[in-house]
Amino acid sequence: MTTQSSALHLEQFRASVRAFFKTNLPDQIRDKTAAGVELTGAEYREWMGILSRQGWVAVNWTSQHGGPGWSLWERAVYEEEYFRAKAPRIVEVGVKMVGPVILAYGSDAQRERFVPKILDSSELWCQGYSEPDAGSDLASLKTTAVADGDVYRVQGSKIWTSYAHFSDRMFTLVRTSDKGKKREGISVLLIDMKSPGIRIRPILRMDGRHEFNEVFLDDVEVPITDRIGKEGEGWTLANHLLGHERGNMSHFMMIEEMFDTLTKISTSESAGTTTVAESLDFRRSLAKIKIEHMALRVTAEKIMQEVTADRTVGKLASVVKLGRNRSTQDVARLMFEAGGYSAMPYDPLAIRGEGPLPEPKYLFRMAPEYFDSRKSSIAGGSEEIQKDLIARRILGL
Repeated sequence: MTTQSSALHLEQFRASVRAFFKTNLPDQIRDKTAAGVELTGAEYREWMGILSRQGWVAVNWTSQHGGPGWSLWERAVYEEEYFRAKAPRIVEVGVKMVGPVILAYGSDAQRERFVPKILDSSELWCQGYSEPDAGSDLASLKTTAVADGDVYRVQGSKIWTSYAHFSDRMFTLVRTSDKGKKREGISVLLIDMKSPGIRIRPILRMDGRHEFNEVFLDDVEVPITDRIGKEGEGWTLANHLLGHERGNMSHFMMIEEMFDTLTKISTSESAGTTTVAESLDFRRSLAKIKIEHMALRVTAEKIMQEVTADRTVGKLASVVKLGRNRSTQDVARLMFEAGGYSAMPYDPLAIRGEGPLPEPKYLFRMAPEYFDSRKSSIAGGSEEIQKDLIARRILGL
């Protein structure tokens, strides 16, 4: 395919994706997402069901495994139009993590049992990684799984478990051995969230949203057949998946959607006798952030090429994660500053969809999202851990 024909194909593809979202994204879900209002579990299932019927829920999968089989550039176009359409992020643990690891490391029986339900969105998944004393340092996890006949008996707790309150299953790291190095005793289990002994405690965010949970596991029985790979391979699987997570281009599309919102704010809010957009300080800050974002996106595209070719992402994943965190925080801060006093309202009921939205609607979410962006320095591996990896593995320090 020539460069010209490839460009024409992508524009045609973009038009078809844009038309799909215009026709199929429910107005209520679009409006709530655009306003920063929390979706219910039923609304997530509704939207993911629509994507599943179109064959677009697992966009990172090959056509051989049930995905659309898109190229890197088609996926980038799709994700760009996705966020421009104000579509909500899906509950993505199943398609971004569980499915790929089952396809790569699971048994035939596991593929037949779990993959179809991921593709049709009839089962939603959460991720049981972090614990109260093992967040960024996953090798220190203490949740145990002791073999007892044909089952494991699981004891422990997980924390910051997104969407556990309406998920069907949990992709979980557990300790099956305390011998040798800490990371050598970790295994991966697929746990039914309806199992006896599971208790979920909500963790409400400071803005009122209910995304996070603490999950307590008290003598939970998990069939040994629901272990992925061999005992002790959990660390290998976890690193494989974190590499895919950190190389994901959707995070960059989200940041670019934030730039679009920032443009609306800065051109409508005043700064003395002019708009915020005309302020020299604002323009200087915006230019700096955009240049850093563009440079980081080039690196992320290189990583995505490695992922698409099913090669190990490698050491650049930590670099991209650090830069992505900084970009998210910088754009959130600039949005907050551009909104001025209008960005200050704090209304948990409105964010939960239980009360009217204050005006202007696109600004009331700025303060909560600015403060929420701070957590990206910790989630998925703290900045200190990532800097240490960069120092040792890339710089040789």
